[in-house]
Amino acid sequence: MKQPELRHLCDLKVDLAAPMELGPSPRGLRRIIPIVGGTVAGERLSGRILALGADWQTILADGTAELDTRYAIESHDGALIDIRNFGFRHGPPEVLARVAKGERVDPSDYYMRTHPRFETGDARYQWLNRMICVGTGGRFTDHVRVTVYEVS
Repeated sequence: MKQPELRHLCDLKVDLAAPMELGPSPRGLRRIIPIVGGTVAGERLSGRILALGADWQTILADGTAELDTRYAIESHDGALIDIRNFGFRHGPPEVLARVAKGERVDPSDYYMRTHPRFETGDARYQWLNRMICVGTGGRFTDHVRVTVYEVS
């Protein structure tokens, strides 16, 4: 079998509003972080992130953030694309505390990986419906950055 390879798809800058704390649940601390815009930059996929959607996060007992986002992209040529992005962010407690405070922290100091899935009815972007992707990211004061790779 052919070994999978990664091919750059796009870079996401996802703008965020302030988190809304739901409080503790049986699985951990729950919060909703509204997605209020952003950009998509890549050779095969570019455009803007629409101001709708959110990250429904769960902070587990060990400090791991379980990421569960859903939002929409409008491509540079007008296609609407749904993106669901699942993943984890974890690292040393002192580093995660700095991230939580909104301090600038080098993303290489913690682990943030996702597996985005795309869906669209636009014929020009049907190829997105049939691919596996992985992302590597970082959390900043008012936005998240994720570099998305297609797994070939």
